[in-house]
Amino acid sequence: MLSSSRKILSNGIIKRFKSTLVLAEHNNETLNPITLNTITAAKKIGGDVTVLVCGTNCENVSKAVSQVGISKILVAESPALKGFTAESVCPVILAAQNQFKFSHILAGATAIGKNVLPRVAAKLDVSPISEIIDIKSEDTFVRTIYAGNAILTLKSTDPVKVITVRGTSFEACKDSGNPSSEKLSVDIKNDLSEFISQELSKSDRPELASAKVVVSGGRGLKSGENFKILYELADKLNAAVGASRAAVDAGYVPNDMQIGQTGKIVAPELYIAVGISGAIQHLAGMKDSKTIVAINKDPEAPIFQVADLGLVADLFKAVPEINQKL
Repeated sequence: MLSSSRKILSNGIIKRFKSTLVLAEHNNETLNPITLNTITAAKKIGGDVTVLVCGTNCENVSKAVSQVGISKILVAESPALKGFTAESVCPVILAAQNQFKFSHILAGATAIGKNVLPRVAAKLDVSPISEIIDIKSEDTFVRTIYAGNAILTLKSTDPVKVITVRGTSFEACKDSGNPSSEKLSVDIKNDLSEFISQELSKSDRPELASAKVVVSGGRGLKSGENFKILYELADKLNAAVGASRAAVDAGYVPNDMQIGQTGKIVAPELYIAVGISGAIQHLAGMKDSKTIVAINKDPEAPIFQVADLGLVADLFKAVPEINQKL
């Protein structure tokens, strides 16, 4: 007997009904906001949307997901899922796929999503589709290539589409609902990796990837000590602080502050670039910001080509004056 998620067409071809599994990202306490953006992408595909919540203690996360307008929640809890290693999470997704035969599997384009979904795609023998920014139809997706300089429209013929979603390109899901919840029983055996511990940086400022205002510094600040004028500006604006790769490579700030193609992708309401020339790799990580303000003493700096407002000035004079006026 065929699964309810498939039907036979008149020409004998088996076609799957549209149904999407979204991997919820969380820390066992709170839901990562990118999950809501990913749910929006899943709804744009169409069909039923199921969210998979897996971890070691998922009660609070399951409650948060239950407030969102989706079809179903699958919950899998196991000590083996500590740390959300790809080798542990992948069998859970495969078990859900074997049982429910989803046509699409989605996750946010985060460190976890980029780690887990390629492994899932390999196990399913399909090609993963990374960091989509739009959805044309159930099999046609849009993503950037060449560091954001070109847009690719991709049509997938794989039976299951395994996709990571760039959260900044989709609004967070605001639909309310009361989905059913179901326990997913799976035997997880992972002798390939072991989660030991993690150390998270602590800050009173908003998290960089989800902040509404971001103040970012580049090589023009000349030292890590000089970033203090940006920290003062950020505190006045309740903003997160980021940096270009040049500033990170120079050792001014840690790499978790890096914005760009090889760093974090941000799209805040306001992005203030200070002392950043605007290399292609950096623009790829922030050009979707709603309003971009650039401060640079070089009037020919590429950052001015994408800026809504530009100030040609010495940052060591301009930023302290802005702080004073604020």
